Amino acid sequence: MTTSSLAPFDALVLMSFGGPESEEEVLPFLQNVTRGRGIPDERLVEVGEHYYGFGGKSPINDQNRALLAALQAELATRGIDTPVVWGNRNWDPYLTDVVRDQHREHGFTRFLAIDTSAYSSYSSCRQYREDFAQTTTALAEEGIAVEFDKIRQYYNHPGFAAAELACVRRGIADLTAQVGELDPARHRVLYVTHSIPDTMQDASAVMTRGYRAQHEELIEWIAGELGAELPLASELVYCSRSGAPHIPWLEPDVNDRMAELKEEGIEGVIAVPIGFVSDHMEVKYDLDTEAAETAAELGLAYVRAATVGLKEEFVSGLVDLALERAAQRRGEDVETPAVTPQGALRPGSGACSIECCRGKLDKPVLPQWEPVG
Repeated sequence: MTTSSLAPFDALVLMSFGGPESEEEVLPFLQNVTRGRGIPDERLVEVGEHYYGFGGKSPINDQNRALLAALQAELATRGIDTPVVWGNRNWDPYLTDVVRDQHREHGFTRFLAIDTSAYSSYSSCRQYREDFAQTTTALAEEGIAVEFDKIRQYYNHPGFAAAELACVRRGIADLTAQVGELDPARHRVLYVTHSIPDTMQDASAVMTRGYRAQHEELIEWIAGELGAELPLASELVYCSRSGAPHIPWLEPDVNDRMAELKEEGIEGVIAVPIGFVSDHMEVKYDLDTEAAETAAELGLAYVRAATVGLKEEFVSGLVDLALERAAQRRGEDVETPAVTPQGALRPGSGACSIECCRGKLDKPVLPQWEPVG
């Protein structure tokens, strides 16, 4: 990446899901997340047990604060003084409030978003684009005109991929230390991501190769990089299924698959949270608590590999992606590096096509911006 300017953008926005900070905030937070779905509070209280087990505080908030600081430090190292702010969909700091404050205090009107999800689907990309459109509309009603753009989904960007590769290498070392020499007949690598409904998977494959295929492409690249370092078979499994039981979601669930593998003679697994960039609730509960308990009950050796978190390659890669999108918006011819043969998503913009990853409702989304140069 040769350019060192984030013009025409006034600020970067680290955009995330949000999470409660105390037990008193758990129910209101879950009401925000599920608004419009008709889920009774009694059911939300049951779901909230995941949070109550951690004192009501979601780990995602501190992780986003740390990532925010890391992005600021990376920009400073490169001599870029563009501010970085943090906004959420479901809890403080809300995106609309943050952008309003930035406009009032600094006059900012153009924002480039970095979201905390690497793959393409309604929940992991398009819904954020809807958030940007909603904020733009809400502030326009207050007489404040702002624009958003976002970096492309980065599942196959060299920075994210290299950080994920390092996590897998560490997981291999940890399981080896626990069980001795790894044996393909007795050990397995389970790459874990968030399950989504089959309909959402299908929608993600309209303009891209799709949510599931993107994970599989990265897994294939990791296997090629490791070669003889990883003599074990690997596969993609899922966690965090929710919703009505009769609605099909991507399978197999990580717990169900471990039970099957035990019957097949597998004695130990490495769970790689490839679908998550940090150790938030799905990782801390679904993998560190629930899956770890399942492994113990089955008598499986169990290692949970790290998430990319604050790894230097990941943070640096996010800044590279921001610079890439800024150059595109200026009308420059810029490289869009990717580790898989499929390359960067076309048209190379986080804005994507209006058709990409549609949900059940046809809500306004971030539009496809043309270069401003």
